[in-house]
Formats: sequence, C-alpha cells, structure tokens
Amino acid sequence: MWNLLTKAARHLPAEAAHRVAVSALHYNLGPRPTERQSKADLSVRVAGLGFANPLGLAAGFDKNATCFNGAMGLGFAHVEVGTITPKPQSGNPKPRVFRLPEENAVINRYGFNSQGMHAVVENLCATASKRIGILGVNVGANKTSNDPIDDYRQAVAMLAPYADYITLNISSPNTPGLRNLQTKRHLADLLMAGFAGCREAGFEPSCVSTELRKKPIFLKISPELNHDDLAAIVESCVDAGVSGIIATNTTISRPIGLNGVYAGEAGGLSGLPLFDASTGILAEVASLGQNRLSLIGVGGVSAGWQAYAKILVGADLVQLYTGLALEGPYLPNRILHELSHMLDADGATRFDQIKGQITDPIVAIKHAVGLYERL
Repeated sequence: MWNLLTKAARHLPAEAAHRVAVSALHYNLGPRPTERQSKADLSVRVAGLGFANPLGLAAGFDKNATCFNGAMGLGFAHVEVGTITPKPQSGNPKPRVFRLPEENAVINRYGFNSQGMHAVVENLCATASKRIGILGVNVGANKTSNDPIDDYRQAVAMLAPYADYITLNISSPNTPGLRNLQTKRHLADLLMAGFAGCREAGFEPSCVSTELRKKPIFLKISPELNHDDLAAIVESCVDAGVSGIIATNTTISRPIGLNGVYAGEAGGLSGLPLFDASTGILAEVASLGQNRLSLIGVGGVSAGWQAYAKILVGADLVQLYTGLALEGPYLPNRILHELSHMLDADGATRFDQIKGQITDPIVAIKHAVGLYERL
C-alpha cells in the first residue's frame, strides 16, 4: 500500500507531496520496521546521547516539529526538526521545490519557512510525552533580522529545554548572507551566541565539566568550503566546545551533465549528485578533527552503502531527507537491514569497529559498494 501511495504522491507538486507526507507522519501513519536477521548491534553513543541506530532524518522535513514521532516510527533513531527561526516567516515565493527524478535529486529554495520558535514550543510540548527517540532542534536566523547572530541566541534559549541536541544552521544557501557566518570573522561570535542561549535556558555545552545540565551543540556546514575554511571551522569548534559538525547542507553547485527541466532552478541541490562532494567534505573534517568532534554525515543517502561509506570515513551518525522524499517510507527500514548485513560481511558487530577505518572517501565508497553488491 505504501509503495502505491508513494507513487501517487509523485504526481503531486513537490511541496504538496511534502505536506501530505508530514500530515501522514503527524498521525503516525506509515510502515513499521521489520525485525533484522543479524547479530550486529546498531546502537551508537554520540555526544553523551544513546541512539538506537545511526540513521536520522535531517532538518528540512519536519520544519515545525509536527511529525517527528511518526518519522521515528519508520525506523529513524533520531529526527532533527527545523530550521526554526525566532519569528514566523513564510519563506521564499512558490514554487520553491523541484524534483529531478532522473538524477535522484531535489532543488529547494524554501528559505527557512517557519512558524517561529513560540509556535514550535507549543508543538513540542504537545508531543513531549510520546517521544521515542533522540530529538535535535535546528535553528537559524530570520531573513530580515537586524542582528542574525542574536537570532541564534534567542532561538537556542527558547528551544534548548525541549531538545536532546541543538544545531546551529549557518549553511543554508537560501537565506542571503547566512553562509558568511561560517567565516572565521563571524564564527566565534556565532558560537558564543549559541552557548549564551544554552546558558539562558539553564544548560552548558557538553564539553564543560559542571553540575549544570548539559546540551550538545552541533554546527551544520556547507559543501562549498575549502580546506583552509574547514580547518578554521574545526579549530573554532574545538576551542569553543562545540560537540560536533554536520556535513553537509545542500549545494549551490551544479554538476556537469545535470539534466531535467528544473536543473537550472536556483536553490540548494540535494540527493545523489551531492553524495560524493558531501562525503569528501566529511572525510576532510574527520581528518582535521582527529576524533575531537562528533560527526554527522548528510548528503545523497538513499541506500545502505552510502550510509556505510560515510561511517567508514568518520561519521558517527548519518542523516537523510531527499531519499525519503523520493523513495518513500520503507527506505529507513531497508537501509538499516542493509547496514546490518554490511557489518556482518565486514566481520564487525558494532559501528565503532568500522568508523573512520578508511580515510580516503573514494576507497571507502568502493569498499561499501563491494559489500552492498554481495548482499
């Protein structure tokens, strides 16, 4: 039934299909995960939090925290909601989401459409008793803000009590000037604002030894950063006490040969064309971080081998979004089964036995594909 509904949804405009999927998960509709025939232990511990498995739903799907419990019911061990801005905003004019089915990709220029942090708090309070997994809250700045950095402080201060971890999103390509916050000139102030918000809410970053409650903070980066930028970001994050980095957001680049009637649309490209670049950035961040930061790999994951490759180069967790939008609600369960069998094939029982074991992304991808082809 769900395969038929997924096919039917493809005939809807992309944003309308997104709304239908959010509504279905809001009411906890969707297939349940099936039992895995593997002895592998998929649980992982990251930034002091216990995850049932490494697979999560990336920010951008559940923008206002209305369906994360339903998404976890599909098999995701964590869901990152948002991006949430302090004030409500409608985002960019429609149409603003475009499928590229020939490329297994999507282009979006949503522009942080958000009900605002006060409405999201109401949503989180209404569903708090039903939580079944780890909840991340992704925050950003309003497009018309006079002080974008202070927007992060406000949003973190309001939302941290309801989150297991907080993500500072400074890498969306759809809010003018946002990516400038990734530069060394602004990053220290941005991180200080995030930590200030945590302290206002009664928390400390996880790295701080204190009797106060601790709240992990992650930073989400873009795939367009060069080596020097990445090195500066990693050191700034380590120095400031950031728990981890999420690599990566969508890309403004367009690969040669990108086809389809919407290939020229402005916005962030996600899905398969992003996989190689995002995995390369992830590997570079892992090399620079030297296990001083936790890492979440995002970009182009729609099969077990892609998730496995990201873990091989150093990811603790893996997130997806576009794969779910294009392939439907059975995808998380399928990826978890594939990951279990790939661990078996590698002679491993836990992800910490293979995490970071192949630092070259090309070699890691080849290894993962080889395992996958033998399933």
